[in-house]
Amino acid sequence: MKPEETVDYFLKIAWQTAANKYNQIASDYGITQALGYMLINIHEEGTAVSQIAALSGVKSTSLSRILKSMEELELIYRKPDPEDKRSVKIYLTPLGKEKRQIAKFVVRSFNEYLNEHISAKERLQLIKTLNKIIQLTIDYKPQFRYPGTPGSEI
Repeated sequence: MKPEETVDYFLKIAWQTAANKYNQIASDYGITQALGYMLINIHEEGTAVSQIAALSGVKSTSLSRILKSMEELELIYRKPDPEDKRSVKIYLTPLGKEKRQIAKFVVRSFNEYLNEHISAKERLQLIKTLNKIIQLTIDYKPQFRYPGTPGSEI
């Protein structure tokens, strides 16, 4: 099977193309696509680190590194959660709020562009198909392992 005959090839290429475009645009504003995505997921009233992890799908080690970088860029600051002293909330600085607005504008503009070129019917079908792929991926359990690898006797 050639890569271009697989579903995951087109998923990866489509996302990589969009991410590269976002990075290209974001760099004009001094941020990256990943930082913009993080900024969009931090709410005005602060957001718990665990909630950012859940919203962004980023693993904790990567999230720690990203948050540290965002602090160094003075986009965010941390404060103990007033309701749960064991938890820390992330807040946007004035600069972080400004960059968040830029990130939201870029995302809205790009999606408006896509919506102008993809019919509502195509968009709904794409979303339905992607949701099905997500669920199938979650449900997938390999029936065998490549011969000679540990556990291949399944």
